[in-house]
Amino acid sequence: MDLLEYQGKQLFARHDIPVPAGRPARSVDEAVAAADEIGYPCVVKAQVKIGGRGKAGGIKVAQDAGEARAHAEAILGMDIRGFTVHEIWIEGASQIEDEWYASIIFDRSAKKPLVMFSTKGGMDIEAVADETPEAIATRHVDPLLGLQPFEGRRIAYEGGVPADLVRPLGAFLTRLYETFVAEEAMLVEVNPLIVTPERELRALDAKVTLDDNALFRHRENAELRDPSAEDPQERMAHERGLTYVKLDGDIGILGNGAGLVMSTLDVVARYGGKPANFLDAGGGSKAEAITQAVEVILSNDRVKAVLFNIFGGITRCDEVANGLVEAFRQIAPQVPFVVRLDGTNDQEGRRILAEADLPNVHPAATMDEAAERVVQLAKEASA
Repeated sequence: MDLLEYQGKQLFARHDIPVPAGRPARSVDEAVAAADEIGYPCVVKAQVKIGGRGKAGGIKVAQDAGEARAHAEAILGMDIRGFTVHEIWIEGASQIEDEWYASIIFDRSAKKPLVMFSTKGGMDIEAVADETPEAIATRHVDPLLGLQPFEGRRIAYEGGVPADLVRPLGAFLTRLYETFVAEEAMLVEVNPLIVTPERELRALDAKVTLDDNALFRHRENAELRDPSAEDPQERMAHERGLTYVKLDGDIGILGNGAGLVMSTLDVVARYGGKPANFLDAGGGSKAEAITQAVEVILSNDRVKAVLFNIFGGITRCDEVANGLVEAFRQIAPQVPFVVRLDGTNDQEGRRILAEADLPNVHPAATMDEAAERVVQLAKEASA
């Protein structure tokens, strides 16, 4: 679950990470009242779960109440890269001497948290990695030991931090790691991490992603979820217990098992198609789950064709076939389906589909055949 900037800062503050004082607001009047309380100059910041707010005009400095009102009126309701601004954050303006970058992310390949730091803050870390990779100091953390103080200082030294700030930055990274662990996060990022003229470190921004699977242990964090701000398809899938990620293509994908779904996305792309989603129906999927999955996939108007790629193990192919038959009975899809069934009860599954004689359903024997066929059908539907 991604947090808004101000929610991340409130979480940081609970762990003694310095952040500027601020107040959230959902209306113009609330924004002006917050600005008057904080004092001027202050910053009016759009709260959306995507970057590029400043370039889009979603971050403005207000010198007085009139400017605070004007900025709030302009930013509330603004569209920033497909996200509508429903909330803003009013924050005291900061004096900035330098801008750095710091983050901790869970590195799945190493199965360890990864600390990253760069003195080139205020810009995309991807650009820094591409242009000047030597400017990023990194260190994997042993999860049994945690980030030790000397490791924080080592990162600061390797990152080229001035001598007087090596220890303060080491302490900052240690607190950031403690936050990462205590809140069971997948990512905590500060960009920029500013140095004030008084040589103090402060988190001027906060990007936090929490592990959804751990929210039952953090009720205060679970309450931060805002369903109205989530993608409608992803919200629908979440409510049905499905693992779904919306993509920007036009071919709906359903498989059982994350690895198989990822492979299916790759094969579809190899044949020139663009997947519209990642949907893992999971092991042991029953007919009802398949019906719900079809409903989620087809709720995306961009979908022109759908590929079912099932390799039966725990999942039974006859259950998948029954689910598809039921989905056609309830939903009556208007787009073509390509179905590949292999593994447990695959012959029975294919027999069920053959007897049902569903309109516009095309069987396939292999993954390659299925991918090539669904790409062709999607192109025909778009022509």
